[in-house]
Amino acid sequence: MTRREREITDENEKKNLLEGCEYLHLGLVDKGAPYVVPLNYGVDYVGDKTYIYLHGANTGRKLDIIRENSICCFTMERNVESFEGKVACQYGMIYECLMGTGNVYIVDDPQEKIHGLEVLMKTQTGKDDFKFDERLVSIVSVMRIDVDSISAKRRPRRQDE
Repeated sequence: MTRREREITDENEKKNLLEGCEYLHLGLVDKGAPYVVPLNYGVDYVGDKTYIYLHGANTGRKLDIIRENSICCFTMERNVESFEGKVACQYGMIYECLMGTGNVYIVDDPQEKIHGLEVLMKTQTGKDDFKFDERLVSIVSVMRIDVDSISAKRRPRRQDE
């Protein structure tokens, strides 16, 4: 990270950012070519491990890629707003963003799929009263990112902007 003064190092701030974005961009590699797709997500913690649950259709390019190569990266952002300056190089963006790496797996176990969808709905809505059964989870795919690393940064608004 070149702009160290913008780095978010506090783990609670990173956790807050991870839990507070609306979606993530999942980055995969398809036969040597990049493939990125935006997805809703849910965050789960088990001990010191972080897991991110995703969902989608039961077929498609994303699942085909994951079956071939589980290595992934992801990015998220929030509080994004552009600002103007007096000259071109003073224009810019304020933001908070998070970048991570890990491995993404297709979840086959119906109970973990149920758990993953409950986690996703809790993260997306703040509510924990959603219930799923095996019939409902059979019509969607659920994926789990086992997170290896996370870095984050912010670019706040300066007083003179």
